[in-house]
This record gives sequence, C-alpha cells and structure tokens, in this order.
Amino acid sequence: MSINVVTLVGRVGSDPDIKYFESGTVKCRLTLAVDRRTRNSDEPDWFTLELWGKTAEVAGNYVRKGKQIAVKGSLRFNNWTDRQTGVNRSTPFIHVDQLDLLGSKRDIEGGMADMPSEQF
Repeated sequence: MSINVVTLVGRVGSDPDIKYFESGTVKCRLTLAVDRRTRNSDEPDWFTLELWGKTAEVAGNYVRKGKQIAVKGSLRFNNWTDRQTGVNRSTPFIHVDQLDLLGSKRDIEGGMADMPSEQF
C-alpha cells in the first residue's frame, strides 16, 4: 500500500502565474508559505504548488499574494537534465487536487464576498 497525500494551510507568497494552452487547458503555479513553529520563532517553509483546470482558474481569479488558503494534493517531482553540466536534476512541487479559500469576508476581495467557502 502506498499513500502520497499532502495537506497544507498557509499564505500565498506571490500572485498566481497562469498559463493558457492552445488545447484549452489552464495551469497555475504559485508558492505557499507554511509556518513551522520553533522554540524561538515561526519560520516559514515554502512550497511550490501546481494547479490545473477549473482549480487553476479559481486560483487565478480569487487568490492573491497574502491570501490564506488550504490545499490537498500529492508530492511530485519535475525532472530534467541540466543543459550546461549534463547532470540530472529535480525539484519537488505539490500537485493540488483541492483548493479551499480561507479567511474572513473582509479578506475576500471584490466579487468574492457573496461566494460561499467551497472546495475547488
């Protein structure tokens, strides 16, 4: 049996980077800061998130830097060969399946005020 489930709650580090493909597919990348409590202070751990389809569209329309969100997904890796050195490299990211918009109505911008807190 294998389990690869990641659940994170944190604040978005930058506005979403949205890409639209000719096929009609939508991809969104953003960073998420999740506080890791230490004895002396809270240190953030940074995660790269990748969202696709309707979830990516929702993130592009309603998520902004500083917004608190919750995500559920799986840990994945981008693998490539460095062109200059020929070394195999990889970087982890979270492939998001579920996005929850968190915070009070005051935190929600513009037309989102009437939108119920839902999962996307």
